[in-house]
Amino acid sequence: MDPGRARPSGPEADTICGTVDLEGLRVILFGATGMVGQAVLRECLLDPGVESVVAVGRSPTGRRHDKLRELVVPDLSDLSAVEDQLTGCDACFFCVGVSSAGMTEQDYRRVTYDMTMAAATTLARRNPDMTFVFVSGAGADSTEQGRVMWARVKGAAENAVLRLPFRAAYVFRPAFIQPMHGITSRTAAYRAVYALVGPLYPLWKALFPKYVTTTQQIGRAMLKVARQGAPKRVLESDDINRL
Repeated sequence: MDPGRARPSGPEADTICGTVDLEGLRVILFGATGMVGQAVLRECLLDPGVESVVAVGRSPTGRRHDKLRELVVPDLSDLSAVEDQLTGCDACFFCVGVSSAGMTEQDYRRVTYDMTMAAATTLARRNPDMTFVFVSGAGADSTEQGRVMWARVKGAAENAVLRLPFRAAYVFRPAFIQPMHGITSRTAAYRAVYALVGPLYPLWKALFPKYVTTTQQIGRAMLKVARQGAPKRVLESDDINRL
């Protein structure tokens, strides 16, 4: 990293809520074509304090911006071809995710756990001073012993990420996410659900405020966590909204 952008050392660097003073945030974003990833990319490109964004994914985003550089990688479990381009960054927002519907545990684990760890271990080696934010989901099982398959796998991925030697690592566990600014899910079933319940968002927010957030709030919360940290490492929807 540049000398002028050096991070604090000593006890201050080990706190999970220490502020990072950066001239411009350099971000790596995985999963920029998904609903959450689209939102995070939008907020990064709008934020004047973000210097650059490297979007890594299996397909291009279709976006054009001076800050944005894209790396198309057909297999996200193997980053060897682009590893040299994933250095000198301050934060990684890992937003890759799929629905577990119709998937075996082995196949779901390959996407949810194996791909996450391939990226996270590479980045921990290349950028040990970065902040890594992993998007999980409400109900993830950190014991890894529950009956619900997707929750066990998500919990295992969370635990593994939090053990890696980053400057800081956080898990976001949103529940219901209201898409904003024309952002949509790539999953047809999710799009159908949002079309039905989306108009009721004000009601859900009034009745269940702790379980509702928006794509905009998630994107902005990730940037705040990258800059300032957070009081705890696993953040539910209510925590995200308070950031």
